[in-house]
Amino acid sequence: MDASGGLPAPKRILVVGAGLSGAVLARELAEAGHFVTVQDERRHIAGNCHTEVDPATGVLLHAYGPHIFHTDDEAVWAYVTRFAEMVPFRHRVKAVAGGQVYSLPINLHTINQLFGRTMDPAEARQFLARQAQAGDDPPVSFEDQALRLVGPRLYQTFLRGYTRKQWGVDPTDLPASILKRLPLRFDYDDRYFDHRYQAMPRHGYTQMVARILEAPRITLRLNAPFEGRPGGDVDHLIYSGPLDRYFGHDLGPLGYRGLRFERFEAQGDAQGTAVVNYCDEDVPFTRITEHRHFAPWQPAPERSVCFREYSLAAGPGDIPYYPLRLLGDRQLLSRYRARAEAEPGVTFVGRLGTYAYLDMDKAIARALETARALNAAWSREAEALAFVHAP
Repeated sequence: MDASGGLPAPKRILVVGAGLSGAVLARELAEAGHFVTVQDERRHIAGNCHTEVDPATGVLLHAYGPHIFHTDDEAVWAYVTRFAEMVPFRHRVKAVAGGQVYSLPINLHTINQLFGRTMDPAEARQFLARQAQAGDDPPVSFEDQALRLVGPRLYQTFLRGYTRKQWGVDPTDLPASILKRLPLRFDYDDRYFDHRYQAMPRHGYTQMVARILEAPRITLRLNAPFEGRPGGDVDHLIYSGPLDRYFGHDLGPLGYRGLRFERFEAQGDAQGTAVVNYCDEDVPFTRITEHRHFAPWQPAPERSVCFREYSLAAGPGDIPYYPLRLLGDRQLLSRYRARAEAEPGVTFVGRLGTYAYLDMDKAIARALETARALNAAWSREAEALAFVHAP
């Protein structure tokens, strides 16, 4: 505590990364009385959920691919609605496979359409149970797990080709743990998510993050790459960049998947929905996204903006999107995590800082939890110092 016996003396905190994790932590720590500098190497805030209005068409674009907010966490929902007007949004995805259009996730309509049947829910359950491959040993690979869950026809149609494109390896080389469960519905519900809260910020994620960062004691610096451990003018570092980059990749690089976007425009409505997956392996892209459909409350634009999305191995200079987490990555990760835990005065957060796939609501929840833990630790530290120096 300070000399007057009040709150703990404020810390000087550097947050690297102005995405959701960094912004939420900055806000929570600033509101607790600390001085926070947020820096990001990009020209904008909000990380990979950055949105911007396309000057040519007026369409609100998800610059790094679609982000749909969905959660069952009441505290997280209360947090985002504090900073943005959230408009209900039900995400529906179509899939093209073998020249046909299907609904995803796999539901009763998908099953009946693929097999040319008119099964009711009970009949479909029994039918797929007969399709699924049995086995006494635990499944080892993604392919083993998929065949146990849905059988060869559904796997070959919707999962095999798409997975090879998305991850860049054969499904037999991916661990079964990647496919712990497969969304499979025995009704005609074609909503992609089943969470209680599903919505989009009316004015985009970047405006939401900007409002989170609008607080006294927060200083924002953009176009500012992180050059290494901060000097003595920083009491604590919160790092949301790639974990291996922080250590100069000196143990070797962790594996990430990246994305390449190929933009094209169309007159009017190009595909009739926001996302169409392309499951066939001979189609080089994984999906086409049409961004007018992510903001259906906006006036329909004359021209539509679409992106073909290609998955690739993220190399030096590429933006890392998804941790690969193959066997070699998991072994290397354990070594990097041991070093991170031993790093004094540094907290690693976010998808990249923890090398974990996190949906937006989980990233916010973890950031709030981390902020509470840091504030509690610093309060205990101040109380201990006050006790030592007490007369």
